[in-house]
Amino acid sequence: MVREKDVCWEYAEKLDGNKVKCKFCLRVLNGGISRLKHHLSRLPSKGVNPCSKVRDDVSDRVRAIIASKDDVKETSNAKKQKVVEGKSTVNVTSSRSLLTVEATAPTPVVAKVYPTVMPMPMAVPPLSSQENAEKNIALFFFENKLDFSVARSPSYQLMVDAIGKCGAGFTGPSADMLRTTWLERIKSEVSLQTKDAEKEWATTGCTIIADTWTDNKSRALINFLVSSPSRTFFHKSVDASSIFKNTKCLADLFDSVIQDFGAENVVQIIMDSSFNYTGIANHILQNYGTIFVSPCASQCLNLILEEFTKVDWVNKCISQAQTISKLIYNSVSILDLMKKFTGGQELIKTGITKPVSNFLSLQSMLKQRSRLKQMLNSPEFSMNSSYANNPKNIVCIAIIEDGDFWRAVEESVAISEPFLKVMREVSGGKPAVGSIYELMTRAKESIRTYYIMDESKCKTFLDIVDRKWGGQLHSPLHSAAAFLNPSVQYNPEIKFLVSIKEDFFKVIEKLLPTPDMRRDITNQIFIFTRASGMFGCSLAMEARDTVAPGLWWEQFGDSAPVLQRVAIRILSQVCSTFTFEKHWSTFQQIHSEKRNKIDKETLNDLAYINYNLKLTRQMRTKPLEADPIQYDDIDMTSEWVEESDNPSPTQWLDRFGSALDGSDLNTRFNAAIFGANDHLFGL
Repeated sequence: MVREKDVCWEYAEKLDGNKVKCKFCLRVLNGGISRLKHHLSRLPSKGVNPCSKVRDDVSDRVRAIIASKDDVKETSNAKKQKVVEGKSTVNVTSSRSLLTVEATAPTPVVAKVYPTVMPMPMAVPPLSSQENAEKNIALFFFENKLDFSVARSPSYQLMVDAIGKCGAGFTGPSADMLRTTWLERIKSEVSLQTKDAEKEWATTGCTIIADTWTDNKSRALINFLVSSPSRTFFHKSVDASSIFKNTKCLADLFDSVIQDFGAENVVQIIMDSSFNYTGIANHILQNYGTIFVSPCASQCLNLILEEFTKVDWVNKCISQAQTISKLIYNSVSILDLMKKFTGGQELIKTGITKPVSNFLSLQSMLKQRSRLKQMLNSPEFSMNSSYANNPKNIVCIAIIEDGDFWRAVEESVAISEPFLKVMREVSGGKPAVGSIYELMTRAKESIRTYYIMDESKCKTFLDIVDRKWGGQLHSPLHSAAAFLNPSVQYNPEIKFLVSIKEDFFKVIEKLLPTPDMRRDITNQIFIFTRASGMFGCSLAMEARDTVAPGLWWEQFGDSAPVLQRVAIRILSQVCSTFTFEKHWSTFQQIHSEKRNKIDKETLNDLAYINYNLKLTRQMRTKPLEADPIQYDDIDMTSEWVEESDNPSPTQWLDRFGSALDGSDLNTRFNAAIFGANDHLFGL
C-alpha cells in the first residue's frame, strides 16, 4: 500500500495500480515510492533507470533519506541478533544443568556423538592474466593429448601472438573450416613455394628421391621427394605393397613421378637397395637417356659401418662399452655422479642408425675416459659399499681399468671416424655429388695410414669398403662430378685414374647425345683442365676451395658454355636422402585400409603440408654446427641403455633398414599417451 505521507511524494504523481510518475522526466514507474527514490537518487539499482533530469539538490536529499532508512534497518537487525544470542545462552545453560543432574543417576553407556567440523576451504589465489592463459593452453594440450614438443614449434608462438593481437572475444576456426577452407589455402601457399624452386630446374636440374620404408604391418611405403640446390620438397607418399616385386608396375609408378617433374629437368633418381634395383634402373636408363640412377650414399656408408661392427674385436669392444653405459644409465645415483664429473655431458650418443650410434658412443666414451676413471676413484664411489660390492659394478670397473679395452675403443674410433665424416657431408642436404669420390678416397687412405704396420687388419676393413663402394655406391655420375669439381681437378695431390676419365666421358655422351651438341666440347674440356680463360683468373682460383662447385661453374664457366651447363646440372645434385625427422604414424594412417577416399585425400594434404613445412623450417633454422647424423636426445630404449638380453627389433628405427616398425625416435614415447585407436587430425 502506498504511503502518501512520504516526503518524496512531492516529486511524483500517484497513478492507478501502484504506479508513480516522475515530475522531472515524466517517466512512469511500477512499484511505488520505493522505486521512485532509487530513480531520483541515481544510485545503481537493479531494474531502475536513473532520472536524467532530476536536480542535484533533490538527488542528494533522496540519497540521504535512503541512507537514513538503511541505518535504521541495521540497528533493528543488530538488536534482534542480540535477543537471539541471549536466548541461545539461556538454552545452553539450561541444557548443561539438566545434563549435570542426569549424570548423577546410573545410565547405560551411550556412544558419544561429536559434532562434525567442516574444514575451511583453502583460499585459491586469483590467477594473473598470464597464468590464466598458460593454464588454458596447458589444458588444451592435456585434453587433446598433444606431445609437449609441439610447444617448441615456431608456429606455436606465432599462433599465440596472432591470437593476442585479436584481443578478447576472438573465436578460433571450427573443425570444418580447418578441414576445408584453411587446409586448401595453406596447401596452395605451400605449393606456390615449390613453384619458385621449379624455376631453377631448367639450369640446375633436380634429383628425385625415392625413400622406402616398411611399417609395422609389413607394408612397403615410398615417399617421393624432389631436391635441388635451393631446397627439397616432399611430393607424395605411395603404398607400393602390392607392386613392390612387380618391375612393370614399379616402372609405371616411377614413370608417373618423372612426368610430374618433367623428364628434361630430372638429372638423377636416388633409391635404396630395397627396390628391385636392377629392374627399375634398367627401365629408367633405357627409356630416359639423360637420367641417371644412383644408390643412396648414406645407406651404403651405413652398410660399411654395420660390417665394421661385425668384426669380432669391434663387436666385443662395443659390447663391453654397452656394459658400462647400462650400469650408469640404470642407476640414478651413478648417473648423477657421472654427470658431476663430465660437467653434465652425456656418456653416449644417438645417431640416425644403429651402427652410427655405436661409433658415436665409442667416440664420446673415449673423450670421457679420464673422467670415468676419476669417478671410480672418487670417495663418492669408492667409499659407497653399494657401489663397490655390486657384482655388475665390479665388472664395469674391471673394463674401465682395462688398457686393452681402451686400445680397442681408440682403434674403433680411428677406423670409423673417416666414414662418419663422409656421411656427415652427404647427409646434410647440400649438393655433395662432387665431393663423394674424393671423400671416399681419403677415408680409404686413412685406413691404410692407420694400419700401415698391420696389413691383415688393413685388408679386412678395405675389403669391406671396396665391396660396398664398388658394388653399390660408386656411380659414373660421382666420377664425372669429381672430374668437374675445381677443388679436385686443380689439386696437385690428386691424380685421376683412367677409370675416372672414362666415366666422365660416358656421362658427357649421355647428357650430350648428338654430335651437334658435342661439337666444341673437347676444346672446352681442354680449356677447363688447363685453367685457361676465366678459369684461370685470380677470383676463380681463390674460389676453388671456398665456393660450392655448382656456383663456381656458374660464375666462372663462361669460357666453356656447353661444359658449363653440363657441370652445373651434375654438381647441383645431392647424393643421398638427407637426415629428416619422419612421422611414420602419419603415413601409416594415410595408407590405412579403413580410410575412405575423402579421409585419405585430407590426410594426403595434411602430410604434404606437414612434411614441407618441416623441411622449410629445417633448411632455414638448422644451425651451422648441427650434426646431421646425430640426434640431440639420447635414445633411452637403445642397447646402450636398456638392460635386455633380447632387445626388441622395434628399439631401433634405422632410416635405411627394410624392417621399420612405424615409430621414430621423437614419437617413441607417445605410446603411453596415445592409444592404439587414436587417430591423427580427428579422422
